[in-house]
Amino acid sequence: MVLPPSQRLWVGMLAVMVVVVELPGALQKCIFDEVQAQTRVVRAATIHPDGPPNEPRLRAQAGQQTKHPGRRASPPRDLSVKQRRSLRKIVPPTPASPQPIRIQTWIPRESNNLSEAEKQRLEAAVEEAVKMVSSLLSVNRVPGPLLLSRDIKKYCKFLWRNSSTANNNRCGRANNKYRSETCLDVTIPDDHLAGCDIYEEADSPRRTVLRPEGAGLPDTDFLLYLHVQATDKCRAEPNVLAYAVQCQTDAHGRPVAGVVVVCRDRLTGATYSHQATVQTVIHELFHALGFSKDLFQTWRDCSSTSHVGAGCSPRGKVTHSDGSGQMRIYTPSVISALQDHLASTDPELGGPLENLVLSSSNFFRFIMCSPYMFYTFFLQDAPPGRVSSHWESRVLQGSIMAAVLGDSTTVRIDPVTLAALQDTGWYAVSLSRAQSLVWGNGEGAMFGSLSTCQDKSSSFFCTSSGFGCHYLHLHKGECQTDQYLEGCRVYKPLKNGSECWKEENGRKSAEEDWSGEIFGLDSRCFFSSLTRQSQFLLFSSSVEGRCYKHRCTGPNRYQIQVFGSEWVDCPAGGTIQIKGYQGLVSCPDRRFCLYADITPPSDDVTTFPASTTSDPYETLTSAQNGTWSLLRPPTELAVAAALGITAAVCLLAAVVVSYRKCCPDRVRIHTAPDIQ
Repeated sequence: MVLPPSQRLWVGMLAVMVVVVELPGALQKCIFDEVQAQTRVVRAATIHPDGPPNEPRLRAQAGQQTKHPGRRASPPRDLSVKQRRSLRKIVPPTPASPQPIRIQTWIPRESNNLSEAEKQRLEAAVEEAVKMVSSLLSVNRVPGPLLLSRDIKKYCKFLWRNSSTANNNRCGRANNKYRSETCLDVTIPDDHLAGCDIYEEADSPRRTVLRPEGAGLPDTDFLLYLHVQATDKCRAEPNVLAYAVQCQTDAHGRPVAGVVVVCRDRLTGATYSHQATVQTVIHELFHALGFSKDLFQTWRDCSSTSHVGAGCSPRGKVTHSDGSGQMRIYTPSVISALQDHLASTDPELGGPLENLVLSSSNFFRFIMCSPYMFYTFFLQDAPPGRVSSHWESRVLQGSIMAAVLGDSTTVRIDPVTLAALQDTGWYAVSLSRAQSLVWGNGEGAMFGSLSTCQDKSSSFFCTSSGFGCHYLHLHKGECQTDQYLEGCRVYKPLKNGSECWKEENGRKSAEEDWSGEIFGLDSRCFFSSLTRQSQFLLFSSSVEGRCYKHRCTGPNRYQIQVFGSEWVDCPAGGTIQIKGYQGLVSCPDRRFCLYADITPPSDDVTTFPASTTSDPYETLTSAQNGTWSLLRPPTELAVAAALGITAAVCLLAAVVVSYRKCCPDRVRIHTAPDIQ
């Protein structure tokens, strides 16, 4: 189609500005890196002969007896320095084989004002998420109750720093302003915390108890504080369902406590999705348990021992840039998992990390201006050495650890993510329980690169705006991009009645009479140009995503059925004609009858609203006669108005850029909602 000159000018201006148009959608966005950067992690001290500041953990490892069930007894206070050092040299017993991690959830008092419906939703989602994570990860269990450390930098005003003194590294003077331990606005109960003492003299064993030791939590390997609030971050980020941080690690670096904040507003209303909430909690739990850029350098190498955690050596730096500048995790299990997934032996195939950050630089990298609204996004490639706590979306779309979680039917607990958790050295991971990651399967080492995603022969990426099928073929989709895809385009699911597995969508579809669509549990999306032969002159015959029934006859072998037809063999990778219809149906290769766990959801997911087209002027509507039409501004005047407003907005943006260059400290850039 040839556009009029003014419209060509409009399109040209958009192209020059490298526009990615995506109105605020409902992808579940993760802000873990942003929040974790603002959180201090308390790390349990390693046991040294010179005396660690963390006496309570020392006493637990020294095997002190308890006086009461669930509460540790205080050790004798009259031990000499020599006796204390002797206790520290006691070799702990050989750890037992790893057991499923015991995750204890604790809801702070501030979150107790939930309605009964909210409580039920929260409890059901968290219980399912914790059960899933516990089935995947095993640890050397904490002996006795889990007792968290106090932050010596908070309660102590002065540390003894002389290795020749008995109280080296111990607190010599208390901070009078010390009140409590917190993590992400959650106050940690004293009963969960070790005690702390003050040694007023460098060589004297006399000490003052600043805080007594708590009872700890029995049968717990990881303590999850579950905070449900309408926080400022929840209000500022409408696409954030929850966010998390890790709070404490043990002496081997393994996280033992974290906070997950669930945005309360997301638990209410008809748009609540149980499965989406479960997946979000799992995603945040994986962050808190070790999939975090702040912990990458503390991962352990356990290849020389039969046990996880204890006896493992530090891996050191595990993230490096490949030849193209892509930051990757290079650890054995991750490399092996990605090589298996992409069917490649390329040694450069470390786990690719998201390399985009929101920033005030490159102000015009992504900008959309229209007569009705404008959004400005601040996006740039991460500087050398910067890493993310998420996988690169172009390569691992659909992974549970991608930066955004899409429709719950498309999110997978994938083998590459489980391999990364295995390589932390803290967990024995049930790798065989990984879910099928269809995205990019068998596509080779270059899959997902910016240089290849524009290839029109790709069965995963698309190259222009239009309607087709999401790569799992459970949904119809629209060819779109976002800031994480960096210009590459994929078919994203639409949530406006395009789920093929929902039978009720067929009753809403005006297309069914002429395109042969059938909606139902066994229906999947196919690229099709079918129209009934008796009416094909009245309707468009362009290739679009349409829903037809399918049934398997063998691995990668299946039949399809359209409205009014018999079952017909659909050769994978080929096309077929259907008797009584004009046009063709494309038969996807390696999509059907290979992945037993790619199925419609068990619950009714209504979280995500309908998507809009990527043309700011273009809206698809269904006419009464069943045809599809495009609504555009009726006159050239609208285009001229658009150009005028665009110029004004962009001029204003230029002024803002200049101001920021002069006064960079006065402006804080917040993350912006996803656009399409």
